[in-house]
Amino acid sequence: MTDPVSDMLTRIRNACLAGHRRVDMPVSKLKSEIARLLRDHHFIQDYKVLDDGQHGLLRVYLRYHGDLPVIREMHRVSKPGLRRYVKVREIPRVKNGLGMAILSTPRGLMSDREARRQRLGGELVAVVW
Repeated sequence: MTDPVSDMLTRIRNACLAGHRRVDMPVSKLKSEIARLLRDHHFIQDYKVLDDGQHGLLRVYLRYHGDLPVIREMHRVSKPGLRRYVKVREIPRVKNGLGMAILSTPRGLMSDREARRQRLGGELVAVVW
């Protein structure tokens, strides 16, 4: 697999479209941090890191509002073939603040609001709304 983050976003997007309550994927520190950001901004209910005897699993519990998933759309911005870096003034406002951009900064993974507050730019990993 060349892009594990894109695989994670695709698994979550497919599970939302299929109406599943949870989705499993291989675990990594980066994926766990993305799941933490999604949980803190109320896009998912929760996540757990499970031990399957091999490498481990990341289980993400999806959030729904009625019958519709809270995550309407999510896509990868910076890809392995073309990285996208933004300065603090270039950080996009997703759906006028209703969505969230995930950035990888020198101080770790953070949302667009937190990056603006700390005056940090970085790699624009994904956009969620």
